[in-house]
Amino acid sequence: MKYNLSDMMCLDVYLTDDTFEKIRQEIKPASTKPIPLLTWDIFMKSYLERLTEAKRRIEMGQVLSLAKKFNWKNNLEPLFANSDYEALVVTDLNQKIIWVNEGFTTMTGFSKKFALDKTPVFLQGEETSVETKNRIRNKIAQNKPFKETIVNYKRDKTTYNCEVKIIPLYNDQTTHFIAFEKQVI
Repeated sequence: MKYNLSDMMCLDVYLTDDTFEKIRQEIKPASTKPIPLLTWDIFMKSYLERLTEAKRRIEMGQVLSLAKKFNWKNNLEPLFANSDYEALVVTDLNQKIIWVNEGFTTMTGFSKKFALDKTPVFLQGEETSVETKNRIRNKIAQNKPFKETIVNYKRDKTTYNCEVKIIPLYNDQTTHFIAFEKQVI
């Protein structure tokens, strides 16, 4: 089989050194004229991991700043280290949102500005289970950390299963809640 570069739509070809050497002679250029490079995309997993870690450090710093402001006594660093999340939401005792991270916007489509001073109820809709909402309400009233999965709605009205890990934040008493959220299947 002869390989003609003009027949290839993409140069995403991955060959081991041995395989490449075997077919090297069969690959012939379509022309001797140089072809302009239209895109160049390099994915480095380690770069993505470093970027994700840097975002998490920034988010933790922002939450620690809130902790200082409200004098929370929670040890928040292990929470960040041990929680897998896309979105972070901090609410007051009345569940009014006082802060969200950029991941919230990515996950839901709603801007930070839109979310502030609203309760997370705006993410719920027709397919959100009343039983799940009642369980969450009861667990919040117990003032203990918990994890629950709820059907939420994105800005474009599509549903997604959202796993929320909610932790009360306290000084002498509970003053706020933080939710570590991620989309699950």
